[in-house]
Amino acid sequence: MSGQELTIKLEKRSVEGKQVRGLRRQGIVPAVIHDHGKPSIIVEGAFNELTKAYHLAGKHHPLTATVAGKKYVTLIKDVDFEPRKHTIRHIVFNAIKADEKQKIEIALEYEGDAEAEKAGLEIVHNLDSVEIEALPKDLIDNLTVDISGLAEIGDKVLVSDLKVPSGVEILTEADHPIATVEEPKVQEEPEEPEEGAEGEEPETGSEEGAGSADDSSDSSESKDKED
Repeated sequence: MSGQELTIKLEKRSVEGKQVRGLRRQGIVPAVIHDHGKPSIIVEGAFNELTKAYHLAGKHHPLTATVAGKKYVTLIKDVDFEPRKHTIRHIVFNAIKADEKQKIEIALEYEGDAEAEKAGLEIVHNLDSVEIEALPKDLIDNLTVDISGLAEIGDKVLVSDLKVPSGVEILTEADHPIATVEEPKVQEEPEEPEEGAEGEEPETGSEEGAGSADDSSDSSESKDKED
């Protein structure tokens, strides 16, 4: 996707609040563009077009949105989905500058067969994502982590081992571990109950019995006195 221009046409929106439900029934998705501290631009777009744009651009690729003849280079900041059907019901765009670097979080994808795993050792994933900085045209979706060189306890893959395309800078600390080989954790067996613990009379029961006997004795003595 890097370097490919993606475009979408949006219309200014006058409907807000609970009334946007009517737009959704018509196949229209409400959206908003945040523009560098300026007043937000309230917009809307066709459901099919916005869904297609989101699948192509995701949150990591610039999308040129045209509103009333004016173009905005944007990144999709947030998407709200209908929980049952998982269809888009609202989108937040951030207007950006094409010549200004952006900072984003991207996912790490692991690949390779590690000798450590074949030997029964455990590979702990210390990071699931890293922060990068790049011009909008150079932004990427993910980075690959090669774990094939991990063989013994203590072996690591560090952030500095990641290979990045030209124009992309990793902002996460270079010496931060991404994957580490450790000895498998031994699961502790549940403790066996002590013999004789089950079926024993509770001490409170004996005390209650003793108390009853005392009460009976006191009652008899009282009766003798009354008689």
